[in-house]
Amino acid sequence: MSSAASVAGIRFGILSPDLIRKMSVAEIISPDTYDEDGLPIPTSVMDPRLGTLEPGQRCKTCGNTYLGCPGHFGRIELPVPVIHVGFAKTIYELLKSTCRSCGRILLPEDECKKYHAELERLRANNLPFKNLIYKIKQKAMNTQVCPHCGEKQLKLELEKPTSFSEMSESGSTKLNPSTVRARLERIPDEDLVLLDINPQTSRPEWMVLTVLPVPPVYVRPSITLESGYRSEDDLTHKLVDILRVTQRLRENIRAGSPSPVIEELSDLLQYHVTTYFNNEAVGVVPAKHRSGRILKTLAQRLKGKEGRFRLNLSGKRVDFSARTVISPDPNIRVNEVGVPLEVAMQLTVAERVTAWNLEKMRMLVRNGSDKYPGAKYIIRPDGKRVRLKFVANLEELATALEPGYVVERHLQDGDIVLFNRQPSLHRMSIMAHYVRVLPYKTLRLNPAVCTPYNADFDGDEMNLHVPQSEEAQTEARELLVVENNIISPRYGAPIIGVIRDFLTSLYLLTRDETKLTKSELAMLLAAIKYKGPIPPPAVKDPEPMWTGKQVFSLLLPKDFNHITKSSFTNTEVVVKNGQLISGVIDKGSVGVEKANSILHRLARDYGPDVARQFLDNVVRLANTFIELKGFSFAVDDLYVPDQIHSDIEQIFKKSENEFSKLLAQYQSGEVEIPPGMTAEQAFEADVLKILSEARDSAGKLIRSR
Repeated sequence: MSSAASVAGIRFGILSPDLIRKMSVAEIISPDTYDEDGLPIPTSVMDPRLGTLEPGQRCKTCGNTYLGCPGHFGRIELPVPVIHVGFAKTIYELLKSTCRSCGRILLPEDECKKYHAELERLRANNLPFKNLIYKIKQKAMNTQVCPHCGEKQLKLELEKPTSFSEMSESGSTKLNPSTVRARLERIPDEDLVLLDINPQTSRPEWMVLTVLPVPPVYVRPSITLESGYRSEDDLTHKLVDILRVTQRLRENIRAGSPSPVIEELSDLLQYHVTTYFNNEAVGVVPAKHRSGRILKTLAQRLKGKEGRFRLNLSGKRVDFSARTVISPDPNIRVNEVGVPLEVAMQLTVAERVTAWNLEKMRMLVRNGSDKYPGAKYIIRPDGKRVRLKFVANLEELATALEPGYVVERHLQDGDIVLFNRQPSLHRMSIMAHYVRVLPYKTLRLNPAVCTPYNADFDGDEMNLHVPQSEEAQTEARELLVVENNIISPRYGAPIIGVIRDFLTSLYLLTRDETKLTKSELAMLLAAIKYKGPIPPPAVKDPEPMWTGKQVFSLLLPKDFNHITKSSFTNTEVVVKNGQLISGVIDKGSVGVEKANSILHRLARDYGPDVARQFLDNVVRLANTFIELKGFSFAVDDLYVPDQIHSDIEQIFKKSENEFSKLLAQYQSGEVEIPPGMTAEQAFEADVLKILSEARDSAGKLIRSR
């Protein structure tokens, strides 16, 4: 019996051709899958040695049934090298960073030694080294002559997804995958370390495939339809396409066919391998089924909402949780979450019956599971669990309740819950909130807490988890509650703060020109639940008027002094003894990611509770004021200088000229047609490329103004 072992670590690398052959149990040659009897053909993509899907059969490799067989890889030996589309950008950087003749990195020997020593020092001290790697790459890629052999470097271009070309005075020369692989083979191991590649696990020539792994049949199971016909998986369809082209290419090479025929078939093989890995690669027509449906290949199975990671791994179901759409509610506290009544009646919290809560627990049991607030279960001291939905006499059960029982009651106001929005990218993607049970069917969130969750209200959904044990609830209150996470550990400034319309509202409120009548003042004071003395009016004639600065000052501690810069007007914001003396309140004072702001000072010097109360009041104040005053802007507010207009016109004229040339080439039949495309599709792709470049250039000009 083998002893258990712990996992020491996980190391990622690229499969070498030798390793692919070692892990393979069969070479796959035949493009046909089943014989006349409906049995899988050996050496086909459904080879019995790759595993079995039939309940009555055993795997030809391990002898297990489909329940015990893990599946086994096969391989396709490619007649010509093929570039792996996932590594095209990495290959491009490697080719630009190394000499086209000797393969050395384009840096002098003394600099290489210096960078090696610096990298070793950073790695030994577990310090970040990505910036150094970037600096090395940029310096190498901008070198024109090799310092080792003196070879002049030619300009290299990558035409997505996998086509490389060298530009010389005589014109453009396309680099075929064999040439690319030969160039990568010449790069020495010590230079790869400077380019952030571990040569022991990831030699660069392995990015150009000479042998293709064929996944086990469990990864791509076939389905038998009611008619008796088999429906094969999309991956199987692509592997069959690769085998057919491989067979034709091998036959033509043996027959000594002309170079253009070999090149065309090689390009077709590159197309099928590219779409096998990624059927959404830029510049490639997606592979389709006979029915016209676009095939779902490897990359599409992993990424996105319907991929393996988000759907199958992150999407597992748990108890004591809820999920629904979120909507904003500026009237609840920053550390609260609005929970629909329907959800509150389904989720439960276990509360132990004591002498102090006995009557309350009896009332909940009398209400039962269908009346709020009620309970769904009770657990007797002997461990027996009773579901209240099926108890005929709840009054009798409530009377029998005594200390030692546990009541699983409905969620109530003040209960602590965990709130999460996926993807959970940092610590503040899951925080603790206090429950506020509300009508309607969405979870309610204060807009000030949107930033740490990266949430908006265009249909986002969030998850609610109810901690069950008292230990878990205490941890949530002490460690995860929102006010304890106002300051981000990443940049030491508030990550929770006022955003969007509320910032606009505060800016308008605290301008010098803003004056408030007594009724408007009363509405704002009611919004922040102010109970102190009303400040004297700033203007007394012809009628009493108050400034927005006076109202905002009511939210600050009396001993608070602060000076900071306004982010919008670049003037000073001055607070003295809790009074806003000058400046306007904007993102620089109460926004997110702003260090030394009013909010930052309150959280740091007065504590998280004061900062949370300030945020609660600021959001309510801003919301009420913008309801009173409103704001809008017109197209004229988005002024663009005449020079920018002129430059954009030049960009469009240049694009029109390029289109005219392209149209002439298309009409004369001179358009270069990539494999897998028709002439019309190639023409359309080139037109879209011209339009996209024009749009991007115009956008850069607008952003730079």
